Amino acid sequence: MPTSLTFDHLLATLTAAGPRLAAAVREAGPTVPVPTCPAWDANALLAHQAMVHRWATAIITGTDPDDVPTQTELRGHGDLHSYYDAGHAALVAALTAATDDLDVMTFLKDAPPARHFWARRQAHETTMHAVDALGAVLGRVPTTPEAGVPTEVALDGLDELLRGFYTRGRSKLFDGTEYTFAVQPTDAARRWVVHVAEKLTVDDGDEAPVPGDVGAVLSGSAAALYLALWNRGSDIDVAGDADIATAWRERQKVTWS
Repeated sequence: MPTSLTFDHLLATLTAAGPRLAAAVREAGPTVPVPTCPAWDANALLAHQAMVHRWATAIITGTDPDDVPTQTELRGHGDLHSYYDAGHAALVAALTAATDDLDVMTFLKDAPPARHFWARRQAHETTMHAVDALGAVLGRVPTTPEAGVPTEVALDGLDELLRGFYTRGRSKLFDGTEYTFAVQPTDAARRWVVHVAEKLTVDDGDEAPVPGDVGAVLSGSAAALYLALWNRGSDIDVAGDADIATAWRERQKVTWS
């Protein structure tokens, strides 16, 4: 699963997203609900991301990730913001120091080399949770312009989501009937043609025309599609079977396990 962004671009994305998330949580206040993560308040969101950053750092540096406190344990931390800031800085430093031949665990299908994989995964993880933190400030799901995700970051994130996450294991969308849909940004010459069967597959060739027999075409800006397919927005158009988009919203969720 090749990435469309350089390591330096991904690292810069992660570096910028971390403080943005923390600032939004501080502005919202610790007990404010997070509309895009209904089970969490802003403090729980910050605790989750603090845990994930340190967990990723442990893997990159070869220390034991089981030693990282859980997000439940971190919710009661006396200075969670400082703990989060230090963990984010440690993650950026660990990735910067890692060599191109880093040999550690990765977990998405057809993952890129480990150093690039972890920069990419944490860039998108932190970017998306920064959108969640903004939602806590606003008290609603942010619009695509408010979220401010750059087109090139969104395109890379769509590729990671569709090719990396959802091609693993049995498809959550499959209900016994096979079908195909397309994800088609309006601001970039990339396409993802997604085949839903017992396992989800995605065609190679992002610039290929969309077949005429797809069940639905999900279109919009790359950023709008990125947010919508992460279930953080609905600023997209659906041509064809609207139930396909509904099924995605209801069933396709990435959860921590």
